[in-house]
Amino acid sequence: MKDILLINVFGEDKPGVTSAVTTVLSLYEVTILDIGQAVIHEQLNLGLLAAIPSEADTEALIAQVESCVSDLKMRSKFLPITEQRYQQWVEQQGKSRHIVTLLARKIEAQHLAALTAVVSQYQLNIDKIIRLSGRINLHESDQLGRACVEFSVRGDASDPHAFKKSLLELAHQYDIDIAFQEDNIFRRNRRLVVFDMDSTLIDAEVIDELAIEAGVGQQVAEITEAAMQGKLDFRQSFEQRLALLKGLDASVLPKIAQRLRLNEGAEHLISTLKKLGFKTAIVSGGFSFFGEYLQEILGVDYVYANQLDVKDGLVTGCVKGDIIDGQRKADLLVELAGREGLMLEQVIAVGDGANDLPMLDIAGLGIAFRAKPLVEASAKQAISSLGLDGILYLLGYSDKDTGILG
Repeated sequence: MKDILLINVFGEDKPGVTSAVTTVLSLYEVTILDIGQAVIHEQLNLGLLAAIPSEADTEALIAQVESCVSDLKMRSKFLPITEQRYQQWVEQQGKSRHIVTLLARKIEAQHLAALTAVVSQYQLNIDKIIRLSGRINLHESDQLGRACVEFSVRGDASDPHAFKKSLLELAHQYDIDIAFQEDNIFRRNRRLVVFDMDSTLIDAEVIDELAIEAGVGQQVAEITEAAMQGKLDFRQSFEQRLALLKGLDASVLPKIAQRLRLNEGAEHLISTLKKLGFKTAIVSGGFSFFGEYLQEILGVDYVYANQLDVKDGLVTGCVKGDIIDGQRKADLLVELAGREGLMLEQVIAVGDGANDLPMLDIAGLGIAFRAKPLVEASAKQAISSLGLDGILYLLGYSDKDTGILG
């Protein structure tokens, strides 16, 4: 090997650029050590790291590439790379790789400036940036929609705890979401998504809706909030709320089910997951009547929830069987993974309350969705600014992949 040369070709994109340049290089029996190409708004940037044989005339090669590129009405740059620099680059391939995902209603320059500053501060290098969300119509650019940019970064954060804290602070400051996850084989090999129901798939706590019908709405809502914040033990609070429902006419259950509203993105997320071959499950501390209602609407594969006890048409204030609390949710997630023949790393869990933390913690990808502060801070990932279908971005799927044209 005589020389190592980084060749950059840039200009207006057109067919045949890569073919033309590599044809010239082939005349000199060049070995391609690395290659990358990106097109942004019809402007191409092609990079090739070329190893030139010792018997080749490097100056003649450069001149011929320049002539070829000029004929294409494009420009080129050439940067010699020392063997030492090349070897350092080779040695970096063993470093950890991570994915940073920025999600927002609209991505602004200040978001990118703040995020990339933090990434640099903690000694991480950005190798690649891609847009996962669709193209924006110029006349709609001021409207709030959905946007996502993914960064591929190399290295380990110098202080992982402080780095995560900084990302969370940025997310709160700018009302955006930032996910940081290891780039490993499981990221695109996950096959089961387990959802909490109340305030996750739907925008209500069903037990609060039942309490309204029973005339004890305020009392139950206060207990619910304390439980979701982690201030009360879930099992204890659940039994307290359930007891207040004693005597409720069970005929109101279908009426409540019909007025439930899915959270933003739920339908698109689950339909897309099904197309991609995922299994889905509802594992809820709520009630099976409503879980099964959602199963019918969404086509969810499994439902596990508390079975409300009814006698003579009235709610007894108890449930049949064991209460599904946080630990039971985690146990069910493990059982489902085993049934599907999956490792826990291949499972995604989504929830919003303190009782979801055990399953969020053991899942390969645990996502707090529009969650309470305690849960958001404790979970591996959090989404608050977008709908549930923002989860698809965390899996690396673009709008084009999932059927949203852009």
